[in-house]
Amino acid sequence: MQNRILDSIQSPDNLKLLTDEELGILAREIREEILTVTSQNGGHVASSLGAVEIILAVHSLIDSPHDKLIFDVGHQSYAHMLVTGRLNEFHTLRKYGGLSGFPKPDKNPHDVHFSGHASDSLSVACGIARARDLAQDDQKIVALIGDASLSGGMAFEALNDIGQAQTPLVIILNDNEMSISRNVGAMAIHLGQIRMSSNYRNRRDSVQGFMESSLGLPGKAMVKLGKSAKQSFKQFVMPGSMLFEQLGIVCTPPIDGHDITALKGHLKAAFEMNAPVILHVVTKKGAGYIPAEQNPSAFHGVGSYDLDTGMIHKKAAVTTYTKAFTHALMQEAKRDKDICAITAAMIDGTGLHEFAERFPDRCFDVGIAEEHAVGMASGLAIGGKKPIVAVYSTFFQRAIDQLIINVGLPRLNVVFAVDRAGLVGDDGPTHHGVFDMVYTRMVPHVRVLAPSNEAELVHALHTALELDGPVVLRYPRGEAEGLPLPQEPQLLEEGKSRLVREGNDVALLAFGRMVKYARLAADMLEQDGISARVVDMRWVKPLDKEAIKSAAQTKLVVTIEDGVISGGVGEAVLEVLSDEQLHIPVLNLGIPDCFVDQGNVDLLFKDLGLDAQGIASRVLDELK
Repeated sequence: MQNRILDSIQSPDNLKLLTDEELGILAREIREEILTVTSQNGGHVASSLGAVEIILAVHSLIDSPHDKLIFDVGHQSYAHMLVTGRLNEFHTLRKYGGLSGFPKPDKNPHDVHFSGHASDSLSVACGIARARDLAQDDQKIVALIGDASLSGGMAFEALNDIGQAQTPLVIILNDNEMSISRNVGAMAIHLGQIRMSSNYRNRRDSVQGFMESSLGLPGKAMVKLGKSAKQSFKQFVMPGSMLFEQLGIVCTPPIDGHDITALKGHLKAAFEMNAPVILHVVTKKGAGYIPAEQNPSAFHGVGSYDLDTGMIHKKAAVTTYTKAFTHALMQEAKRDKDICAITAAMIDGTGLHEFAERFPDRCFDVGIAEEHAVGMASGLAIGGKKPIVAVYSTFFQRAIDQLIINVGLPRLNVVFAVDRAGLVGDDGPTHHGVFDMVYTRMVPHVRVLAPSNEAELVHALHTALELDGPVVLRYPRGEAEGLPLPQEPQLLEEGKSRLVREGNDVALLAFGRMVKYARLAADMLEQDGISARVVDMRWVKPLDKEAIKSAAQTKLVVTIEDGVISGGVGEAVLEVLSDEQLHIPVLNLGIPDCFVDQGNVDLLFKDLGLDAQGIASRVLDELK
């Protein structure tokens, strides 16, 4: 096999020895490596393929880890991993005990922050730049942010601050017209206008030449000319960039994001400026792999696939919790025209695609803006509609304030369909949904349901829509129990659990998907002569106090949840026992005080002692 340039890259410093032509060859080799590994392991393929030349251009000019390359979300970071010493472990990408699919600064000095949620990179970069200035250092600070992430409110807040303070740093706006689904909103339209501007197309070569020649000392002088000079120049050649210019940030015309020579030229000029600069870089998501170019949404976060054909390996048709939600939502929406659905750039991921096609006027994709999604839901509820906010648990964290003030306080009829609750697997600590039971049960007026299977989820959504006030449904990622989906949903009695199995020695109070593990643990305990009661608690809030008091008549009460123990529902059970002055040993099982790495969920549960064997063993130890 012919020696690859990639095999000789031990650190980003090696890139400085390569010509632009050799960097282009390296880009092809990196794409081949990404495709070889992700075809087996899955991963964020399209976004990483699109950003290869950007990452090589940046690392060929900066001195990492002294200088900083900051990723937004981290979906684009595979090339970064490959040139920062992780080639030999790249085959373990996203695997249990292997290499995380996201930057992890505790594992590699070239990773700056845990970038797993969108729109935070500019704030992080701004802080690092100001720490640099306070230390009178000469660090180069580069933030790489996608056009979808730029639509997030946190990014706008950072742009406003960076522009008014004139904090020197370089922002690379990777404009590929895609987030997970196609971008929506005014920012997407704005960037589209820049790309399509006839003034820009007619003057592209001359404008870029002018900027390249002017971004030395004359360029610095141009920045100091003031807003009027910038406005007149930019308005003449490229009207669309006025948004950034009015914030006080120099913005280049669109640059070909797959032309390493052009990228390096503009980066060198930007580094010379004592001001914030946006490089507007246009890339193709999935670049270099035709299946990913043609279907970037499917290759955003994908499982294994056939490398030659691009055919994604699909498991046998099964009902997932997300599909069960889609089924339940469509049933309810057909019956009630006031039901609306809201998502934050996750139409497909949250199971709203069918709803959006059938009821387009009642489906709202607000872009990467969870705070806005929840705030808007409150307005829809005030207007007499029945909004359902479909959101991943890990992203719902971003809208806690809106849940409290906009929805909880006025006691509005908003339903939150919280997908990916609990451990999610391969994406790791930035995506595990282990905190939602804590931050939802703490809010007055909010009820929380944790259906244990797909049939329960159908009943839970029906119940939530019938109740007054906000209701949260939490359910996990992946395959459900294989039960038939009810065609006629039932109303669940508020705060009432479901007895799954009788038992007198120990009571297993399980929440959500943990009911399955509790049942299996009870079978194991029976073999040791232990009679275990299993209760599907159904409601995280309000709790079934009668079931808890009944459980206290056994020798041991065990709570089992797939969320964090600290502040979780197990502690709520302890509160009930304390209020009722019932003194009995209690074992709280859940996620300990740590962040859980990536890996197959079954393996993670085993490590945490939350699989059936682990639960049974803990119970036996406690009884002894």
